[in-house]
Amino acid sequence: MSTLAVVGAGTVLSGDYRSPLIADADTVVSEDGVIVAVGRRGDLADLVDTAEVVIDANGSTVAPGLIDSHCHVVLGDYTPRQKTVDFLASYVHGGITSVVSPGEIHAQGRPHDATGVKALAIAAMSCFRNFHPGGMTVHAGSVVLEPSLSDEDFADLEKAGVRLAKFGFGLYEDPADGYDQVRSAQAHGITVMCHSGGASIPGSKPITPDHLLHLAPDVCGHVNGGPTSLSVEGVDKIIDETRMALQLVQAGNLRSAVRILRKCHEEGHFARVVIGSDTPTGTGVMPLGVIKTVAELSSLSGIDPAQVWAAATGNNARTWDLPAGFIAPGATADLVVMDAPWGSTAPDALGALAIGDIPGITAVVTQGVLRNLTSRNTPRAARLVDVTPPMPHLSAAGH
Repeated sequence: MSTLAVVGAGTVLSGDYRSPLIADADTVVSEDGVIVAVGRRGDLADLVDTAEVVIDANGSTVAPGLIDSHCHVVLGDYTPRQKTVDFLASYVHGGITSVVSPGEIHAQGRPHDATGVKALAIAAMSCFRNFHPGGMTVHAGSVVLEPSLSDEDFADLEKAGVRLAKFGFGLYEDPADGYDQVRSAQAHGITVMCHSGGASIPGSKPITPDHLLHLAPDVCGHVNGGPTSLSVEGVDKIIDETRMALQLVQAGNLRSAVRILRKCHEEGHFARVVIGSDTPTGTGVMPLGVIKTVAELSSLSGIDPAQVWAAATGNNARTWDLPAGFIAPGATADLVVMDAPWGSTAPDALGALAIGDIPGITAVVTQGVLRNLTSRNTPRAARLVDVTPPMPHLSAAGH
C-alpha cells in the first residue's frame, strides 16, 4: 500500500462550489491513489505517522488538481497544431492533473468515414489509458460526430468504452442535420460537447444559439467563444432555456466569460459552469491556461476564488463523471499545493487569485504520487513545501 499525507495546510479547498472551503482541516491523506481522510493532523496522527511520503504545506493552500475540460490532445504528448512535444507534462506544472478531450480533431488526415472515426476515438481512448504524461490522467477518445455514423456505430463505441463526443467538425451541410447523431450518442451513454460561436478552424462552421437549442448537447463548448463569441441575447437564451453545461475557456472572449459567470452566479446556474483552456489551438500551448482563467474570472467578476476553482474541478468532475476534482474521501488523490507568488501583495493563494495574480505552485500530486515540486511555469511561491523523505530530483524542476 502506498500512502501520502499533506499536512500543515492553512486552507483546504473542497472542489465543491456549494461549500468551497473545508473547515477545521489542515491534512489530507491518501492510500493507493485515493483520498481516505481529510481533517486535523492531530485527529489523523496514526495515518500521518505511517505515511510513506509527507508533504508539509507550511501554511499554504491545498486544492484539488485542476481539470482542463477542453484540451486538444491527439495521440501521445504531442500537438500537431503547434508542433510541440511534452506539452501535457508541462500542463501538470500548471496545476492541471487531468484533461478532457473535445475530439482528436487536430489529427493529421483525420478521417470522416464511420470506420475511421470510430477507430480514431477508440485508439486515443485506449492509448491514454496506458499513458500518463507527467502523471496526468487524459480522458481521451472523443468521437467526432459525422453524418456517416449510425446507431449501430454508437453501440460499437459504447461497447468499446467510449464516453465522449464532439459535434461541430463533421461533414454536415447544416449543423442542424446532426440531431440524429447527437441523440444516438446520448442514448448510448456518451456525453456530447458541441462547438458554439464562430468557426474556429477550417472544417468547422459557425454554430448559433438556435442550432444549440435544436441539437441539445450535454455541454455548450466554449460558450464564451472559441474564439468568437455568441451574441449576448443568444448566450442568455442558452442559459435561460436549456440545462446544458456552460463551458468557459481561456481561448475565448474574456469579456463574455465574465458576464456569463456573473449571470450564472446571480441566477442560480453556477453548477452548470465548467472551465477549460481550449488549447492547444491557434491561441497556443498554455500550461497556465486554466489557472490563468481562474485568476482572471475571480479578479474581474468579484466572485469567491474558491468557487471559481470549483468550476475548474468539481463542476467538471460532475459534468463528465470523473473520479477526481474533489478533496473528499473516495476521490482520486489529485492535489495541488500553492501559495501567493513571492512579491504579491496578497497573503495567500486565494488572495492572489482575487487580485488576478497567478499563485505559485509548490507541489503537484496525481493518483497519490508526488510528481512535481517547484513549478517550472508558475511564479515562485512565497512559502515552499517540505517533503519527507527529501526528493531533490523533483526540486530540480524550477526555473
